[in-house]
Amino acid sequence: MKNSEIVSRDLAHIWHPCTQMKDHETLPLIPVKSAKGVWLEDFDGHRYIDGISSWWVNIFGHSNDYISQKLTEQARNLEHVLLAGFTHEPAVRLAERLSRMVPGNLHRLFFADNGSSAIEVALKMSYHAHLNQGENRPLFLSLTNSYHGETLGALSVGDVELYKKTYEPILIRSIQTPVPKDRSETAAREAAKAL
Repeated sequence: MKNSEIVSRDLAHIWHPCTQMKDHETLPLIPVKSAKGVWLEDFDGHRYIDGISSWWVNIFGHSNDYISQKLTEQARNLEHVLLAGFTHEPAVRLAERLSRMVPGNLHRLFFADNGSSAIEVALKMSYHAHLNQGENRPLFLSLTNSYHGETLGALSVGDVELYKKTYEPILIRSIQTPVPKDRSETAAREAAKAL
């Protein structure tokens, strides 16, 4: 199979995230056949460096031998079971390990399968926590020029107009503040003054 064939088939059936389909007229898709380490390879044998780890997912490299082995072992035993009303030992083991790494009394974790869902859940948790304290706080704060994902909540607290403008009438209310120039409290207060 050649790059041109897979691209043609793709464009007939797939709507890509973070993309206006018309963009593919001038910015062609890169069809990936395989990957190893930081390298992606297309169907014509060209190689590309995956500089963003495929949306920060493959931080240990593609086709990592250790990860591949562990995924294979787990898939032979249990590929997936929902966590709504069920549990399984790997999830419990990971939750225990992560809870030892966080400060204070933050002992419970919510597992999401992608960044947008994690943002959605964080928004819901924040809103619900304040509601439980008798406070209705439907306004969210995020940083200018931020990107958090493609779901409605994630778009709401993001600040990339290209992705969000069309959906503004149905987004959650949010305001943005500039990114502080450093990690100091003074810089944070300066950024907050822009509100």
